[in-house]
Parts: sequence; C-alpha cells; structure tokens
Amino acid sequence: MFSCRSLLVLLLSVCSLTAPSLALPFEQRGFWDFAMDGEVGDLTTVMMRDEEGSAVEELPPDVSLCPFGCHCQLNVVQCSDLSLTAVPKEIPRDTKLLDLQNNRITELKENDFKGLTNLYALSLVNNKISKVHPRAFTPLLRLKKLYFSRNLLTVVPKNLPPSLVELRIHENRIKKVAEGTFSGLGSMNCIEMGGNPIQNSGFEPGAFKGLKLNYLRISESKLTGIPKDLPDSLHELHLDNNQIQAIELEDLSRYKHLYRLGLGFNHIRMIENGSLSYVPNLRELHLENNRLTRVPMGLPDMKYLQVVYLHSNNVSRVDVNDFCPRDFGMKRSFYNGISLYGNPVNYWEVQPATFRCIGDRLAIQFGNYKK
Repeated sequence: MFSCRSLLVLLLSVCSLTAPSLALPFEQRGFWDFAMDGEVGDLTTVMMRDEEGSAVEELPPDVSLCPFGCHCQLNVVQCSDLSLTAVPKEIPRDTKLLDLQNNRITELKENDFKGLTNLYALSLVNNKISKVHPRAFTPLLRLKKLYFSRNLLTVVPKNLPPSLVELRIHENRIKKVAEGTFSGLGSMNCIEMGGNPIQNSGFEPGAFKGLKLNYLRISESKLTGIPKDLPDSLHELHLDNNQIQAIELEDLSRYKHLYRLGLGFNHIRMIENGSLSYVPNLRELHLENNRLTRVPMGLPDMKYLQVVYLHSNNVSRVDVNDFCPRDFGMKRSFYNGISLYGNPVNYWEVQPATFRCIGDRLAIQFGNYKK
C-alpha cells in the first residue's frame, strides 16, 4: 500500500508490544486497499467485495447483453486489454462494475456512460485519455470509486459525481489543481494523485475546499514544501519522493488528526523545533532517505507515536532523551519500530536507556552504514 515496501517488511517484523504497553501497534482500519493500480490481483473481485461482500455469478452466454469482446457477469462488465479506442456501446444498464483498463481510449464523450445510473466503480487505468467532456460523468449518480491513473490528463476532470468516495488519478500530467476543483464532493474519503508533475504553486487557494478527506497521497511529484490548505480532516498524508527541503514551524498546524505522515525520500535537512507538536495523535512518522543530521526534536512528547523511520539519513549522534520522555507516565504507547540503520552513528556508543520506552530491543534497527 505504501512506498518503501521492502523497508516496511523489515521494520514491521518486530515483536508485538509487551504487557506494560497501553496501545496496540497502529493499524489503519476502515479504508480500502490503497495498493498501486496493477498490483491488485483481481480488480473486479476487490471492487465487488467492497460493495456487497458477495460472490459474482456467471450469466448464461448472451451476446445481446454484453459489448463485443467484453466479458460480462452479473452486474460486472470487463472490457480490459482489448485495444479499445472508445468506450464500448450498449453496456448493460444494471452494470455496477465497469473495467476498461489497459486499452487505448483517448477521450470520454458526453454519452459514453448514458443510462449507467447504478454504476458503483469505474476503472479507466492505463489508457490514453487526455480529454473528458464536462458532462461525461453526469449519468453516474451512484459512482463511488473512480480509477483514472496512468492516463494523459493535464487537469482533474470537471463535474465529478457528488457520490464519489475514492479517486485515484496518479501518473497523469496534472500540473494544476484549480480553486473549486473538488467542490460538491462532500463524500470523498480518499484521493491518490501522486506521480504528477505538480509543484506547490500548482495548488490554487481553495483547491481542496469542502473536502473531508481521510487519506491523501501526493508522492513522486515536484513539491518543495508541505502544501498549504490541505483538508484538516486528514488521517493519512503521504508526500514521499518529492523535493521537500525543510519542515517549518506551522507547516503541520492544520493537521491535528494525522495518524500517518509520509515524508520519506525527500531532501529534508531541518525540522524546526515545535513542528511536531501540531500532530499529537501521530502513530507513524516516515523520514527515511532524507538529509537529517539529528533525530527530530519533539518525539518524546508524542504520546501515541509507535513507528519512526529515520534510516538512510546523516544522523551521527543519538542522545538518551531523543525518543523517550523523562516521565514514564507521559508515553501512552511503547514504540514497536525505530529504524536508524544507514546513518553514520556508532550504535555501541548509544546508551541503552535511550530506548527505555520501546517494547522489545528487536524493534531497533542499526548498522549497515556505508560512506
């Protein structure tokens, strides 16, 4: 689901918390699988499970019920990998899941989805779409999930269905998100828009106005700082693989509900003292593969923090109070993962008391530093 998957496997293999811990290791629940498109084994099965939790029954063969070349099941139409250049005609009106990925569709026209009022999920991944008619999505009154990744879009399409809950639009050519782009989308929960060549200046003031997102990913872009005015409802914010150089004092001041913050693979040299006090509920902090020379200040005051990734930085010293508070009662949950490997720090010089608020010594990762 997240970047640095091999590193996640290494760190999350640590032992579970011991009895004195007051909280279990943080695990996000209630969201969909955010694996990158193309890594989900059976797209229609995943989408159907999200909607009804029921199996899909095969319909008797009937050419009149299915567009030529497509494979139709009860409420499911699969038209992937057919070299289609346009949305096929005569899609059954009771279709709930429409799979059009891996084709050569270049445009969505006004009547492409006419009559599909029951459509729940639409996958357009890996096409060549650069143009979307302003009324293309008007018939989709019940659409919840729109997978639009790996296309040629330069802007987020207009007039997205108000019922939309999840939008994946990564790996396009989007450079700008205008004010009001997401207006009227009060049900939206998740947006994945990484892999677009967007800079901080590409987000106009009010671009995310009205959204109550839990999950936002803008990784693999051209950000040089944390964007302003993102939804203050966020639980997860992933900004990995950008060009962010510093975290300034009030960069995180809006995001008091954050549980996960991903800032790995940036150019961060400095985290201003006091910055992390704005995210008191944080469980996971990803700062791996940056240019930090010391452990960020403020970690001991974060009562619920359980996982900190600091590997592959320039940290040369770890002090006894860098991670744990002086007063044991302040820490509500023990750490279950701290990565410090790939830093020029001599682990044998670090005092054992430095990790006094960690559930198990195997949760600490040191060593493997190469100049």
